[in-house]
Amino acid sequence: MNLDGKVAIVTGASRGIGRGIAEVFARAGATTVLVARTKSALDEVAQGIRNAGGTCEATVADVTRPEDMTRLVEDTTGRHGRIDVLCHNVGIYPATPLEDMPLAEWDHVLRTNLTGTFLAVQACLLAMKERRYGRIVLVSSITGARVGYPGLSHYAGTKAGMIGFMRTAAVELAAHGITINAVEPGSIRTEALKALGEDAIATMQRIIPLGMLGEPEDVGNAVLFLASDAARFITGQSIVVDGGQILPEIPL
Repeated sequence: MNLDGKVAIVTGASRGIGRGIAEVFARAGATTVLVARTKSALDEVAQGIRNAGGTCEATVADVTRPEDMTRLVEDTTGRHGRIDVLCHNVGIYPATPLEDMPLAEWDHVLRTNLTGTFLAVQACLLAMKERRYGRIVLVSSITGARVGYPGLSHYAGTKAGMIGFMRTAAVELAAHGITINAVEPGSIRTEALKALGEDAIATMQRIIPLGMLGEPEDVGNAVLFLASDAARFITGQSIVVDGGQILPEIPL
């Protein structure tokens, strides 16, 4: 499983799971294009990858803006002549009970998480089709795709929607040599989870059969498999990366 000589785009790469995926890709030999909205955060990730001997570049772009996705693809193909891998990882999750949720918040989450998926994938298709090769991996979640969580009805809807989008896209894209798959992370030790405090983290760990939170690298390794030629005969599928979190019939 390696990405030697491959050009890989990772959206939402400035922190958390996206950063972990980008670092795994770079260690696997990819020229990794880091994408996010904040330049300073991207530059920090890029410097860390370069210090570790990886090859990367940073592009400031917003996945909700079609013109940004077009520019991202044009810049990447202009410099490298190809896009081999797209890992789309962007996602936001403000928590609001359903009865109190304003339409503006609902629309913002859907546009960022679901429409952003569509725009990022669509923008890369021509470059992949021209070479009859592409690996697309979406970062969904167990929330929505497998389980529910109070206050996240919009987020859950988008993450479940990504799986439906992926399955239909897989059928459309297979004839062009393009696979599209997904990962569904559970509780991963990111900045957002750390902010909840040690008591909340300890509770999460108790309900996970493996007894620990996942690390961004754990998700990155699953994404690497789906992005590599080791997964060339897999499309339209999803891997749950959760330490067994969704398995118990009752809380442990």
